[in-house]
Amino acid sequence: MDAIQRELLEAVSGLHEIPTGAYNIRANGASIERNSTANIEIIPKKDKSGIEIHIMPGTQNESVHIPVILSQSGLEEIVYNDFFVGDDADVTIIAGCGIHNGGDAASRHDGLHRFFIGRNAHVKYVEKHYGSGDGKGEKIMNPVTEIHLGEDSFMEMETVQIRGVDSTRRENKAELDAGAKLVVTERLMTHGTQHAESYFDVRLNGEDSAANVVSRSVARDHSYQLFTSHIHGNHRCSGHTECDAIIMDDAKISAVPELSANHVDAALIHEAAIGKIAGEQIIKLMTLGLTEAEAEEQIVNGFLK
Repeated sequence: MDAIQRELLEAVSGLHEIPTGAYNIRANGASIERNSTANIEIIPKKDKSGIEIHIMPGTQNESVHIPVILSQSGLEEIVYNDFFVGDDADVTIIAGCGIHNGGDAASRHDGLHRFFIGRNAHVKYVEKHYGSGDGKGEKIMNPVTEIHLGEDSFMEMETVQIRGVDSTRRENKAELDAGAKLVVTERLMTHGTQHAESYFDVRLNGEDSAANVVSRSVARDHSYQLFTSHIHGNHRCSGHTECDAIIMDDAKISAVPELSANHVDAALIHEAAIGKIAGEQIIKLMTLGLTEAEAEEQIVNGFLK
């Protein structure tokens, strides 16, 4: 990998070098490094671009890294990845996509990740998006995530997009069996004329299933954000969705929380708040010696943590 690719790899996965354990590193449309372990097998798909990740039942405290990096201007690709997590497994999956575009043609990565999570399994899934480069070509990412949670399983999903992505449409769907729990945290910041859309559709099908979907975002300059979340309570269950956003400059934000209670014991809550930074917060930090711009930056950084 060259210096640009190494920078992208670090930004989306925190890696400075090839990791230990199971991994698949994809660069400019091809897998460049892959490794399986005794408990985690990574198999390339035969009929389309992408991989299958098979995690053995009972696997404990192991990780999988599957970053994608694009540094070739004008490259467009679609990747299909399937995760099969065995019963009682406990695993961390680090994904994400970084695009560097120094040319005039648009670069685009679309990915479909499907999760089939067994009974009593625990999964932490981290997905980061990052863009760089001073070319005129757009940096476009459209990830789709489909989650099937088995009985008494748990999934924590963290999705982060802080810099450099011109256009993104993130679609997330989840179905939960009895006792399953899903926790989603989205952190997002847009600049310039960037456009970001997030969609969540969560179906609480099993008794005592639960979901908590939270989005924190900042929209600056002339950017636009849309957050849509729909939780379906199809059994005795609990669900919560929340959008908390800061709007700055001439940006625009739309939040559309929706709940469907299809069972008398479905307990569902939604919250949405959009507003600007309070003037007294800025003044307080300026009294400590910060400029107005530095005060705004401190507030935004703390909000997105």
